[in-house]
This record gives sequence, structure tokens and C-alpha cells, in this order.
Amino acid sequence: METPTNPFPGSQLTDINGLRFCGIFPKGKEPSIRTLRSWTQLRRIPHHRVGHFVYYDPNEVSAHIRTHLRVPARGETDATRRSTFK
Repeated sequence: METPTNPFPGSQLTDINGLRFCGIFPKGKEPSIRTLRSWTQLRRIPHHRVGHFVYYDPNEVSAHIRTHLRVPARGETDATRRSTFK
């Protein structure tokens, strides 16, 4: 039995496969399902649980990755990074 990709009509929620290929990751460089499950377990990306199913809002995940999982540029210190986001 296959789970539905969109559990709520009219919402943007999708399953893990939909998240991989929704366009927020560069084509050909999508993270593996194992990586996404690990990020979910570590609460590094936002997710929604409906029963025992896990769904993602691609807009929420994209915004979270851009703001919270940013890799600092070469030569950038923590102090400089904090001052730019205030």
C-alpha cells in the first residue's frame, strides 16, 4: 500500500520523496532519504507528524535551511555572522 504524497488537499505538505525532488535542492545533488531521516530525527529540518507518517512543507524547509543551516563564508567569524542577522 502506497502512502499519499499530499495528505491534505490544498496544503503544500509532502512526503520524504516529494521533499527530495520538489526543487529546493540542486538537481543531481539531492540529499539521500537516509540523510533527510537523520535531519528529521535530529530536528534539523521542520516536519509534521500525522499518526506515524512524517510530512514536510517544502517552503518551511527551504526557509529553515537558508536561515539556520547556513555555512559561514571563508574568513567569516561568529561575531560577524551574528551582527549581519540582527
